[in-house]
Amino acid sequence: MAAAQRVVGLRDLVPGPGDYRGVGKSWSKDLVAGVTVGVVALPLALGFGVASGMGAAAGIVTAVVAGLVAAVFGGSHLQVSGPTGAMTVVLLPVIAQHGVGSVPLLAILAGIIVVAAGVAGLGRAVDIIPAPVVEGFTMGIGVIIAVQQVPLLLGTEAVRHESTVVSSWLTAVQTDWAGAWAPLTVGALVLVIAAALTRFARKLPAALIAITVATVVVELTGLEVERIGSLPAGLPLPQLPTVSIGLVQQLAAPALAVAALAALESLLSARVADGMRPDLTRTRPDRELVGQGLANVASGLFGGLPATGAIARTAVNVRSGARTRLGSISHALVLLVIVLVLSPVVERIPLAALAGVLVGTALRMIDVSLASRMVRATRADRNTFLLTLACTVALDLIAAVLLGVLMAGAMSLRHMASYSVVRRQSLPVDTRAGRVDIPTDAEWLRPLLGMVRVDGALFYGDARRFIREVTSKERAAIIIRCHRLQVMDASGAFALKESIEEMERRGVVVVVQGMTESQIRTALLLEAMRPEQHFHELPDAIAAVRDALAPTHGPVAGRG
Repeated sequence: MAAAQRVVGLRDLVPGPGDYRGVGKSWSKDLVAGVTVGVVALPLALGFGVASGMGAAAGIVTAVVAGLVAAVFGGSHLQVSGPTGAMTVVLLPVIAQHGVGSVPLLAILAGIIVVAAGVAGLGRAVDIIPAPVVEGFTMGIGVIIAVQQVPLLLGTEAVRHESTVVSSWLTAVQTDWAGAWAPLTVGALVLVIAAALTRFARKLPAALIAITVATVVVELTGLEVERIGSLPAGLPLPQLPTVSIGLVQQLAAPALAVAALAALESLLSARVADGMRPDLTRTRPDRELVGQGLANVASGLFGGLPATGAIARTAVNVRSGARTRLGSISHALVLLVIVLVLSPVVERIPLAALAGVLVGTALRMIDVSLASRMVRATRADRNTFLLTLACTVALDLIAAVLLGVLMAGAMSLRHMASYSVVRRQSLPVDTRAGRVDIPTDAEWLRPLLGMVRVDGALFYGDARRFIREVTSKERAAIIIRCHRLQVMDASGAFALKESIEEMERRGVVVVVQGMTESQIRTALLLEAMRPEQHFHELPDAIAAVRDALAPTHGPVAGRG
């Protein structure tokens, strides 16, 4: 039975006829959306290829190959994939250490890891990433993308350094400003045109028009700025990159980082698309990972970059009316046609113009208003957001996400612990069964009995406080009431065990009341209490305490 269920699960990871249900009604809108996204994606693919250090041709190859494979095999009907700014940030230190020849193998290795993650069912792990981590990560990437463009905007060769910020600063310091005005002017022109079109003519492809105008201006004025240069007249033939055991071992850690980023960014992008069109079939996250993994493998075989789902291009696809994956497929085919037909024109585009487009993209990622709201939200959100943002800029992207999630977890535990309360109680008390008090014939028990009520959670974040609270009661007997206990983990059970053992060493009778069946199982499994110490109802717990104390503290014992 389990094997049959697993086969069904694996069948859900491959394409099927249902992927194109509804194409007959929406094909025209899908094609229009594909053309629109293709036009928008062209300057971004060129720019990210250059920014990564692999060159514009690698960016186009990645957009075409990875975009097509991910659209066919992925789990989202709306996702558009290709090279992204976040991935270029990860690639720069790898290229600096291992050279550009290592990137195709890196893409293949990362792709295999992502496919394995999808087959293992890890697609839903992205749901645990808190919003402050996502926003800090996104804005940090925006800052890095903007800073990365400094060498292109200044027309100066970049100074290599592990830190992007330091590299750009050193580049600016050694720049010959007498010749930097030309690329700066081109970049500023692109920024102004794109910003104006985005504000007053949203339906037009602002980035493409801005680059076209800048290229024409450079051609007419003869400004001395660096161009993209020669591009392939078509896609290269697929080939397996040079592989050796030593190189695979060296690329293992970077491949894991690239795979984590590819999975994270793709699933987040797909989640955004699902939110924009809730009426369509939601993304299957495990299949999306398989599709993105295969896209990276294919991109590496064609000499391209690692790829991910692209939030901006996916959003354009959705806003342009796409309803099926035909839109994403046609976007890749549009880019292929442009490469085959318009390569001589694309080669004349100034690199500073691409840098201007990427700076504009980065500025849109840095949402100052949202950052202000995050900082003014809860202390946990503020700390998590700022830590993730700072680590994204200063360290690396994977470390930033991991540290952000750890910070969010720590703040959540602190928040949960603040709602975990150990309260002193005295009889009588109101219960669901009515008012409960010491029986009239056992008034002698009242000064001897103490009660504590545990509310919320008893877990490792609150275990020591629980021990202090419970063991501080100086009575002959104590009832630990757990009827309002919602969560108890192993650390909580060990705290209960330590408290009971401490009190019993002092001769205190301890009774536990009101646990759920699962909590009782945990407590008994970890020997936190004996079976006869627990009672479901408070009157039974009081009776047990009376029976235990009567021989030494009862009225007859007192007279004797």
